[in-house]
Amino acid sequence: MYIIGGLIKTMAGEDIADGYLRTEDGKITEIGRRDEMAFHPAPHERVIEVREGLIMPGIIEAHCHMGITEEKKGMEGDDCNETVNPLTPYLRAVDAVNTMDAAFDDAVRAGITSAMIGPGSANVVGGQFAFLKTRGRRVDDLIVRAPAAMKVAFGENPKVNYSGQGKSPSTRMAIAAMLREELFRAQAYGRNKKKALAAGEDFEEDFALECWLPVLEREIPLKAHVHRVDDIFTAVRIAKEFHLKMTLDHCSEGHLIAEELAAEGFPAIVGPDLASRSKIEVQNMAFKTVGILNRAGVMTAVTTDHPVSLIQALPLCAGLAVKSGLDLEEGYRSITIHPAVICGVADRVGSLEVGKDADIAIFTGNPMEVFTETLYTIIDGQVVYEAGND
Repeated sequence: MYIIGGLIKTMAGEDIADGYLRTEDGKITEIGRRDEMAFHPAPHERVIEVREGLIMPGIIEAHCHMGITEEKKGMEGDDCNETVNPLTPYLRAVDAVNTMDAAFDDAVRAGITSAMIGPGSANVVGGQFAFLKTRGRRVDDLIVRAPAAMKVAFGENPKVNYSGQGKSPSTRMAIAAMLREELFRAQAYGRNKKKALAAGEDFEEDFALECWLPVLEREIPLKAHVHRVDDIFTAVRIAKEFHLKMTLDHCSEGHLIAEELAAEGFPAIVGPDLASRSKIEVQNMAFKTVGILNRAGVMTAVTTDHPVSLIQALPLCAGLAVKSGLDLEEGYRSITIHPAVICGVADRVGSLEVGKDADIAIFTGNPMEVFTETLYTIIDGQVVYEAGND
């Protein structure tokens, strides 16, 4: 397929005015200026003329519960939290994602081509996130990376859930202690496994601990639900104690400690700012947080936390962050290359480069502006949405 004309925002360097792209077998094979193009379409190869439109990488949602907390389904469609055990690292998002959830179609219509999806924050350890494409019936076919992160939560949510059940954790101290104990056990398990395998001995794997090894080996990050300053610093403290990678998800009071967080080096996934301040821990939530963190040197992505805010509002949330001080180009990065890097999938998505997945969104203009329309959404080189073909 050829895509010809328009402004190409590659998110990998300079924009290309009046450019072109070619895709083949789901990958980008050519990209450049139209006047440098050797036009040689194969028989029946599709050619899309963009003219005045904007071509950019497919938008990425870095943190949501799409397909796990289904719309309009009530308890029957809510598989977000296993609220009877505060430590459930062995749960896998891919076992609960319903790709028939209407949110997937909404995402595609908004130019969102991939998303990080996983359990909620009712538990100290919620389970394993997966990074998925947003179009397809069978979840196994949508996987880019799974597991992609291990969800942990600090603050109000675990406290509220378990103090009501009359068991730990009912304090922030207990949340931190239970996570430390879990990590301590997982470290011991990992050492024992390595020792046994090195000695050629049999080793009985533990399903509840085996899932921690990619975290301890820094292959995937902790995905830490944190809003308040104190919870953010507790998460940082524990990640440093165990030498772990981590993302700071929500980070609602991050703007109050931006310089300190920049020095620590953990990225932030900020939002959902397009939502009410429904809890005490989000009383300082604001769209300005993204820009303040970004200017301080923290890599930032914007999130809707769907369904807290609707998935299709993701580019508009980035726009509201720009309105509140985030640099415009960083606004584009906050929904493309930054979430790709943060989620560990930048080798495949997040920018338009030869060899990467042909995940492309084409708009009438800047998608962060409310009147902009999606013209085409392309995933793995296939047009999955085309304006006027509803």
